[in-house]
Amino acid sequence: MKKLLIVCTVFLSACAVGPDYKRPAITTPEKFKEGWVEAGSIDMQGPWWTVFNDTALNELEPRVAIANQSLIASYHAYLQATALTDAARAAEFPTAGVAIASSRTSSGSITGAGQNITISGKSLAFSASWVPDFWGRIRRQVEADTASSEASLDTLRSAQLSLQAQLAQNYFQIRQLDRQTQLAKDTVSAYEKFLQMTKNRYAAGVATQADVALADSQLATARVQQVSFGVQRAQLEHAIAVTIGEAPSSFSLPVVPGMPEPQSFPAGVPAKLLLRRPDLQAAERQVVYANALIGVAKSAFFPDLTLSGQRGWRSTTFTNLVSAPNLFWSMGPSVAETLFDGGLRSAQLAQSREGYQTAVAQYRQLSLQALQQVEDQLVATTVLADEDSLQKQAVAAADRSLRLTSDQYKAGVVPYLNVITAQTTAYSARNAALLITGQRFTASVALIQALGGGWGDQPELGADVKPQD
Repeated sequence: MKKLLIVCTVFLSACAVGPDYKRPAITTPEKFKEGWVEAGSIDMQGPWWTVFNDTALNELEPRVAIANQSLIASYHAYLQATALTDAARAAEFPTAGVAIASSRTSSGSITGAGQNITISGKSLAFSASWVPDFWGRIRRQVEADTASSEASLDTLRSAQLSLQAQLAQNYFQIRQLDRQTQLAKDTVSAYEKFLQMTKNRYAAGVATQADVALADSQLATARVQQVSFGVQRAQLEHAIAVTIGEAPSSFSLPVVPGMPEPQSFPAGVPAKLLLRRPDLQAAERQVVYANALIGVAKSAFFPDLTLSGQRGWRSTTFTNLVSAPNLFWSMGPSVAETLFDGGLRSAQLAQSREGYQTAVAQYRQLSLQALQQVEDQLVATTVLADEDSLQKQAVAAADRSLRLTSDQYKAGVVPYLNVITAQTTAYSARNAALLITGQRFTASVALIQALGGGWGDQPELGADVKPQD
């Protein structure tokens, strides 16, 4: 018997119908087209957002994994998938049960005289059954459900990365708006001084009433611009509050006029995206899932063997129920095989095979899109850095022009219209520089997200993705 059990165990472990999984081949280039962005002296240790060296951002980001309700929903979806795997694995083991029954049967046919006879029956029985997984149907189903739960975990990590990237982009946009608001405030202050100076010159007969009207109009426009930034900032602040699981009314972000300099990050090699991006890992797990379902569908073509047994006692009373005269037992195998199903199993096998091809195509397409996203953000960070450098030169030129024009106006050489033109140009140049800086931060965060949230072999998503209740 012991040898028979060993032989059956070896046979069951070796026999599983359906194809064994092999990772689909994906062609990746040796390097990115848009080149390698050098990291310089950036500290690449710890969560990815710490490279920006912003204390407020470092405090906000971990709260996403703790309190974001969408992320908590994804976490419980992962637990559901894990429970489904445990349920599938339970089919590998025998089932055992116990039943206690009491019955009373009335019949008049026993005496033949029209009298009803009542017969009592009592029983206590233990039963066990097992369906050996000869063809690997259960193992393939466990393989499929395990891959599905792993895909749920990778989807959870992808959702976390997406939410954290969104928070960082909203945060840096607020910082950009703070800088723009400060610029508008400084501009309003400068325009107020020019308006007063123009009024004084008009009173002295040097300037015209039209100059005063122009200065007044320019000041009013600048004040409108200063106020307009408040709407967008408040909306972004509300978005951050929801992302970290707070009501907008209970969250506020202090105004910080300063802004850190954008950083450049190393892209690494394209092949590492397959190991780093959680969405690609989730897609690859879906391929594993679809491949295992082919084996499940194939196993339906083979007969099922059930081993069952029962042992217990029967009597008319509970008194002395458990005794040798009342003992009964049964044991034996049963085999079931479907002889005709109208092509159902063949259709299900064809469906599972096409599902596998669909999952492979989706995985390969997502891999190409991942490469595209990295290339897009690499070129964005490179071009925006060049644009930022050129814009700073434009700001310097506009400021120099404004100083010269202001001095000429004070000397009475040029009309006030020239001053307004120079002021508008200087303000537009500075505002454009702030916009470019904000775009650089957005592109940097998008590049980090496209790279999977890190630069090493493993994603920098934090060790604990479990939200707290």
